[in-house]
Amino acid sequence: MNLPNCIVAQSGGPTVAINASLVGVICASIGHYGTVYGSINGILGILNQHYLNLTELAASGKDTLQRLATTPAMYLGSCRYKLKDYHEDASDYEKIFAQFKALNIKAFFYIGGNDSMDTVLKLSSYADSIGSNIQIIGIPKTIDNDLMITDHTPGFGSAAKYIASTLLEIAHDTIIYPVKSVTIIEIMGRDAGWLTAASALARNSYCSAPHLIYLPESDFNTESFVEDVRDLLTVQNNVIVAVSEGIHDSNGNYISAGENSSDTFGHSQLSGAGKALELLIRASLPVKVRSVEINILQRCAVHLSSATDLKEAFLSGEKAVSLALQGVTASMVIMKRTSDAPYTITYDYAEIKNIANEAKSVPREWINARGNNVTYEMLTYLTPLIQGEVPIAYHNGLPNYMDVSHLSSQA
Repeated sequence: MNLPNCIVAQSGGPTVAINASLVGVICASIGHYGTVYGSINGILGILNQHYLNLTELAASGKDTLQRLATTPAMYLGSCRYKLKDYHEDASDYEKIFAQFKALNIKAFFYIGGNDSMDTVLKLSSYADSIGSNIQIIGIPKTIDNDLMITDHTPGFGSAAKYIASTLLEIAHDTIIYPVKSVTIIEIMGRDAGWLTAASALARNSYCSAPHLIYLPESDFNTESFVEDVRDLLTVQNNVIVAVSEGIHDSNGNYISAGENSSDTFGHSQLSGAGKALELLIRASLPVKVRSVEINILQRCAVHLSSATDLKEAFLSGEKAVSLALQGVTASMVIMKRTSDAPYTITYDYAEIKNIANEAKSVPREWINARGNNVTYEMLTYLTPLIQGEVPIAYHNGLPNYMDVSHLSSQA
């Protein structure tokens, strides 16, 4: 009997864990689908008929799949392509579903974040409108940790581990100088401050940095900020500040050093919150001050990945296949936390209509009243997600990742 096939794609920003989800899909599909196709550059690969045969890749053996699982970013490439409403223009949908038919596709798995789930929602709605029985399942991925309903998202734990490790190293770098100084660390987070909150994990018995944490969930006041820094400098030499790129005042105006633009999905592209605060402190206080923008560095730092994160990413990919085989569609894999200590979770699904185009913010009660720190509840939530180290292969002193030259062969 000829088995139907499935197709998987990756989209949005890169993470350490997204290829582990891809491996989960591949492994769980063997014996249930004839061929697992990989769409190159997200949904664009289907529109452009550009695929990899992942079943053949899996035949290379467990070592190849292990190497793939610990390769950062998207092995299949990514895109930020926004599908139009099919009521207005169905041309893309017609091409995509024509390809599904040509390839005998029974299930489509899309690994990504908020914008990718928008694609899952639109494809699911179109499938329903034409009576298609193709299962369409979203697999969560985002370092921003802002997808609704799921306890957290694969990719976040490793990024959080990188952020916390970096803040601890910056504290070591700063404390050696017996001079008054302020170091401002700008961390990704346009609408949600989960990554910036993770900086609090750097604190230990001798390190109290970061001394101030500002998230976009709490309105930012420049006068209060200067006062916070000034007060700390009366009792210590060095002040380290963690700040989300998306901090804003009570009127919703971003604290930025430059003009903002928007991306394909209409999200603000922010510029220089850390630099803006550096200039503010420089003008207000007679101290040494610098700003550091971590920017994209935590997205592909496999050398600081969380074993918990990669395991959960793999199992999320497996769960997606299991759901599709059960006939579930128009949904996303979710994780439900059942205990903090010991840390345990279960895997389930939620309808994509309740997830797409929404964003999960840090609960305001997990931020202190003044808006310059996080609470114990945040640390309890974060700590399990960064546990464990991942063995990676090295060659000539550098990580030995999968060859991704197939991504540069196309314009």
